[in-house]
Amino acid sequence: MRQHVSESTKAKDTHSTTVPAEVVNLREVSVDYDGVIALESVNLSVQENDFFGIIGPNGGGKSTLLKVILGLVSPQQGEVAVWGQPPLKSPRRVGYVPQHNSFDRDFPITVWNVVLMGRLSRAHMFRAYDRHDRENALEALRTVGMTDLRKRPIGSLSGGQQQRAFIARALVRDPSLLLLDEPMANVDSGTQEELYELLSELSHRMAIMMVSHDLSAISVYVDKIACLNRRLYYHGSKEIPAEDIEAAYGCPIELLAHGMPHRVLRRHD
Repeated sequence: MRQHVSESTKAKDTHSTTVPAEVVNLREVSVDYDGVIALESVNLSVQENDFFGIIGPNGGGKSTLLKVILGLVSPQQGEVAVWGQPPLKSPRRVGYVPQHNSFDRDFPITVWNVVLMGRLSRAHMFRAYDRHDRENALEALRTVGMTDLRKRPIGSLSGGQQQRAFIARALVRDPSLLLLDEPMANVDSGTQEELYELLSELSHRMAIMMVSHDLSAISVYVDKIACLNRRLYYHGSKEIPAEDIEAAYGCPIELLAHGMPHRVLRRHD
């Protein structure tokens, strides 16, 4: 599967002059929860094969933004389109890895069954898995390098291995858009680098939007970065002016990255 991704990479480079299609479009989107503003007048466009990072403080609306794109949260104002259609009516599949995968580690479910669950839908919640489902699950496990662990209980895996399994569950529907909410949480630094490399390869096959707190790490891998704290600060690239970061975080910030990511805050009130 790694070889297949590499070939896709070459294809992406060869057709780099082709104008990419728009995957996500948000226009003046605002969301509030019982009067508490989560998103305010957000405008955003994401193209196919974008590897898009979203940073911002806790409570800044990052998870809400992903849920709006998924159609799980309806904005009070504005318009949302995924491949030109309302999220729940989009003809293209969307994969989603939520921020917290809380589960009973002693629950007897294997990696294989966790990944297969990604093939379920509201319309076919209780149907039996067919050959196509199993083929997709095996292919997703190959993509994330987890075929040899497919019979292991999910609770017995390390944090990084579990996250690979959850990414496979999102990939099993063959998505054209992959959304990840803090995918590096509870993952050690060495495994984080492997996961970033995996996502970077996947971006040659689909658009990826990833929420993260770690600007200095994701800036190495993503193509574009936006800063979100109710309002979205974005200039169409991975370069974010210092004033935009300070406006989003509400305080002066300096970011340094030399080998390992570090974050340094200047003295402020």
